[in-house]
Amino acid sequence: MAKKTILTGDRPTGKLHIGHYVGSLKNRVELQNSGDYDTYIMIADQQALTDNARDPEKIRHSLIQVALDYLAVGIDPAKSTILVQSQIPALNELTMHYLNIVTVSRISRNPTVKTEIKQKKFGESVPAGFFIYPVSQAADITAFKADTVPVGDDQEPMLEQTREIVRSFNSIYDKDILVEPEGYFPTKGQGRIPGLDGNAKMSKSLNNAIYLSDDADTVSKKVMSMYTDPEHIKVSDPGHVEGNTVFTYLDIFDPDKDQVAKLKEQYQAGGLGDVKIKRYLNEVLEETLKPIRERRSQYEQDIDYVYQILKEGSEKANIVANQTLKEVRDAIGINYFK
Repeated sequence: MAKKTILTGDRPTGKLHIGHYVGSLKNRVELQNSGDYDTYIMIADQQALTDNARDPEKIRHSLIQVALDYLAVGIDPAKSTILVQSQIPALNELTMHYLNIVTVSRISRNPTVKTEIKQKKFGESVPAGFFIYPVSQAADITAFKADTVPVGDDQEPMLEQTREIVRSFNSIYDKDILVEPEGYFPTKGQGRIPGLDGNAKMSKSLNNAIYLSDDADTVSKKVMSMYTDPEHIKVSDPGHVEGNTVFTYLDIFDPDKDQVAKLKEQYQAGGLGDVKIKRYLNEVLEETLKPIRERRSQYEQDIDYVYQILKEGSEKANIVANQTLKEVRDAIGINYFK
């Protein structure tokens, strides 16, 4: 059976956190190791520049941090192609061709774009590059003919826009060149984990995240500061587990579900203090984070090697993207000098 193709990635705007891990990185490693997929993992620096053009050093610095996080969690350059978006020129031309078959009103209706424009408080000053990034994403996906795209639930509108572009292109030029992608979504309940402050989303901008690169002392301090149950004043007080960030994390990270159930029962009945349960959570998180931290430290000793991985991955990706671009040009009929 022919392998399927995966395209996924992240914007390099800072280090990755445990929300990224449970939402996508863990899945990527499992899919990569299954042997059933050709896997392309993109560091989307051009997309990051759409709203950070005046701070390119932030993107340059974050690019290597994201690469280190990838390698630390188990992304294997021998099994996955790690590439840098800006180093694949074909993506820009593909974006231009797709823009010609997409209307401004259609992009404006994309709920993910609308939400992010509101969150970033652009008002009327939306950078054009940011506005059209669903089309750029379509170029990323179709350049590698990816049929599987691991994403969060909130990205389904982006995938639907890509599918529309694929259908339009193939219909207009009467060629079945581009491939319609399907989403590969996180396990229910693990697509998005709350921040340390109980906010619905762990986020770099909200400063409520545990980073994969945090040392053990930093993780411990962050766990001890976590939001629990404001009504649980005394150890003897009955506590609430619903909306309690500590128990949300235990549900996600602790493989011993029977133990979690016992702790919940004890907390609800009274007699289990927040400090004790936070210390237990810290031990659980360390089981996940310690090996990641150790692998990251090893790669940090040779940053030149990490850049070499990115260079070789980008060169390999260029060959694939250029072939797709050739097919697209042939279909449109702009292959004037064959």
